Amino acid sequence: MTILAITLARFRTAWQHAGLRRAGSSAGWMLAERLVRLAGGAFVGIWLARYLGPADFGIYNFAIALSIIVTSLTTLGLDGILVRELVRDPAGEGRLLGSAALLRLAGGLGASLAIVALATGLRPDDPAVVALTAIIGVAGVLQASTVVDLWFRARLAARDAALARTLACLAAVLLRVGLILAGAPLIAFAWAFVAEALLGAVAVLLAYGRHGGNPLGWRPSRAAARALLDDSWPLIFSGLLVNLYLRVDQVMLARLRGDVELGVYSGAVRIAEVFPIVPNTIVAALLPTIVAARAAGPQLYARRLRQLYGLVAALGYAFALPVTLLAGPLTILLLGSAYAGAAPSLVALTWAGLFGSLGVARSSFLTAENYTRLHLATVALGCVANLGLNWWLIPPLGGLGAAIASLISYWLAAHGSCFLFPALRPTGVAMARALLWPRFW
Repeated sequence: MTILAITLARFRTAWQHAGLRRAGSSAGWMLAERLVRLAGGAFVGIWLARYLGPADFGIYNFAIALSIIVTSLTTLGLDGILVRELVRDPAGEGRLLGSAALLRLAGGLGASLAIVALATGLRPDDPAVVALTAIIGVAGVLQASTVVDLWFRARLAARDAALARTLACLAAVLLRVGLILAGAPLIAFAWAFVAEALLGAVAVLLAYGRHGGNPLGWRPSRAAARALLDDSWPLIFSGLLVNLYLRVDQVMLARLRGDVELGVYSGAVRIAEVFPIVPNTIVAALLPTIVAARAAGPQLYARRLRQLYGLVAALGYAFALPVTLLAGPLTILLLGSAYAGAAPSLVALTWAGLFGSLGVARSSFLTAENYTRLHLATVALGCVANLGLNWWLIPPLGGLGAAIASLISYWLAAHGSCFLFPALRPTGVAMARALLWPRFW
């Protein structure tokens, strides 16, 4: 039999398993929602890049990068931990959801204040940039509603939440298109960022209500909150460090080379970020099955992880190879001639995305094993490397230097660091095999 025939036969056999079928359906809905968000975001982002031009687009992305770095604290590293606990203790969902929501609300309020202080410190003579960043930071307060998405994910029933967020996303896309057509100023797009977060929060809460859920019935518990934080606190700093080394290049580019250079580089980022949404969505949807496979036995657990790494690597090659060959004309076609210099950065960022997605896949293993401290250590290593490489490479190379720094540090955090810790060496070997032969059947 051919490899294709064997793969199709394996998929048909797996689909007969009720748990995998539910996971596949949930992953499909999550993937569809994120693809719609991705398509809408890419369409508007590319149009916005053309509309604003490299300078204003650089300012806009500086504000977003700074806000994302700080608001990453509002998630408190709870995503995987909360899904795991909801799978283990479905009867305690009111206590778990209420505690997690309250924690995230407090984190969002603190992050909003921190964003204003940080923006003022970095751009003291530019009140317009400070105002832009402060407005975008308001969206972090709405992170409390995302615990409902995790409830749907734990139940492998993402359809209603995905549909709700898709409708909210489409409404936000139309809002941004209207602003572009109306010739709106830059600050209006910051308010559109907040509006999208608000629409998404309302939509997913309505979907939760249709399933009989009622946030007013949640009962936050100090003991539950403490237990969640006991497991997630290393992931709080991991999330901050991840977003730091994902976005700090844009902050440093603005400081070291100016807003125009950042605007051109941000155009490459907008194209490169198309790929990771697909494997990252699949990984998020399959986390409950990884947790369940660990409980079922070591052989099934190892096979599921091997398949996950192989699938992510295969998807990465399917995206990175064509982009590498077509980066020049693709950049000009999508962004215009003003962004032609972004092509080399796009190639490096695309390959960096492959390692970033493998790191997300590895996080399923780390969550299932409760290796939160190891996750923090590997992410910290990647972050330190990213900061040092950006500081060294951005002055002479600009955006290309930032892209090379991302490529090296993403590999180090996701894969290279595995060989520094004995507990992670087997998964490092599994990832290496997936990169050499991405077999996911």
